[in-house]
Amino acid sequence: MTDAPVRRDLSFPASGAEDDRSVEIVTFGCRLNAYESEVIRKRAAEDGLSDAVVFNTCAVTGEAVRQARQAIRKARRERPGAKLIVTGCAVQIDPAAFAAMAEVDLVLGNAEKSAAGAYAPQPEAGRVRVNDIMSVRETAGHLIDGLKDRARAYVEVQNGCDHRCTFCIIPFGRGNSRSAPAGEIVTQIRRLAAQGYREVVLTGVDVTSWGADLPGAPTLGQLVGRILRLVPELPRLRLSSIDAAEIDPDLLRCLAQEPRLAPYLHLSLQAGDDMILKRMKRRHSRADALKLVAEVRAARPDVAFGADLIAGFPTETEAMFENTLRLVEEADLAFLHVFPFSPRPGTPAARMPQVARDVVKARAARLRTAGEAALARHLDRQVGRTLSGLVERPGVARAADFTEVAFTGEAEVGAIAPMAVSGHDGRRLLATTQILEAA
Repeated sequence: MTDAPVRRDLSFPASGAEDDRSVEIVTFGCRLNAYESEVIRKRAAEDGLSDAVVFNTCAVTGEAVRQARQAIRKARRERPGAKLIVTGCAVQIDPAAFAAMAEVDLVLGNAEKSAAGAYAPQPEAGRVRVNDIMSVRETAGHLIDGLKDRARAYVEVQNGCDHRCTFCIIPFGRGNSRSAPAGEIVTQIRRLAAQGYREVVLTGVDVTSWGADLPGAPTLGQLVGRILRLVPELPRLRLSSIDAAEIDPDLLRCLAQEPRLAPYLHLSLQAGDDMILKRMKRRHSRADALKLVAEVRAARPDVAFGADLIAGFPTETEAMFENTLRLVEEADLAFLHVFPFSPRPGTPAARMPQVARDVVKARAARLRTAGEAALARHLDRQVGRTLSGLVERPGVARAADFTEVAFTGEAEVGAIAPMAVSGHDGRRLLATTQILEAA
């Protein structure tokens, strides 16, 4: 999982007040966690949970774990009588650390957090309920009707990861790769489209591995083609972060032939130097990445690319870092998620010779600067165009290629509206709505 860790900040209403039966969900990390938090909300309501705060944690960085622990302590101060429940990847990987916190009332593993009855009283089950995630063989036994207060809906098509990148702890929090059946996915997306969602995002831990564990080993491209064929009423389908090593011919064909498939790919590249990629145990080379970008652009000229890049990976020399820095321009990336490397205990990279922290931070800053310049180049090319923007909130939309748009004019949240681009502010496009599409 490569999304940057994000805290969805929430206040904690005082226990005993008018809303003392409220259940707050505090989400850290990736889009998949955001999806699963909505499953948690649904399960908690079904189980009759009240006056509680549920923390859905992330483990992609040590900072994400620290933020979760800090939020738990804050919640206990602000809601002294509430039940505090902790779950998610950080809990799955190190349940003892959270069980040792006096503030915590219940610890649930990743497999347990979406199970029916998980939030109902179970005194016999104990305070810590975390099983072996590697034994889990199914996913998406839960279906939800979109994420709360969002313009788009996310659908979990896959969970877990079979790869073992040397810097990544997430497989130990999510387990091995497992796919949701295509029929269930199509049914859910059809229902979401009927509810008025104009865009659906396929999400998971390693989305491009979807289907490898299903009968006949279908590919992600075949799934995308099936969704677009069987749900013609859906205006836009988007993919979340994908592995460049696993893009299949059917997916490339969909990008070329299906205008409803969003022309945006966020690639899990991580580095632009072959030796570092090898030490990361990635499955692509620098040349592979550039070849992929060229092939996709040839098939879909309006495509934009984002990428995850790590600065200061162990043993990285200045020359190796320069290879990554040059990749930003050579691949013409538009959006960067830059991660300064931080060792995660239990991973092979944590035992490798480390780069000095000040060097790591300086290289991350240089990558972010390169990312700002790359975004400016991308925005420059959009000026004067008319594009279709999905309205995320009043005055803010998202183009099909993921570019953020600040607009003037009338458009309802959730609608897709034509927008005439007049300029940009270095971060997002500036536009005016034209004739609006019905929501």
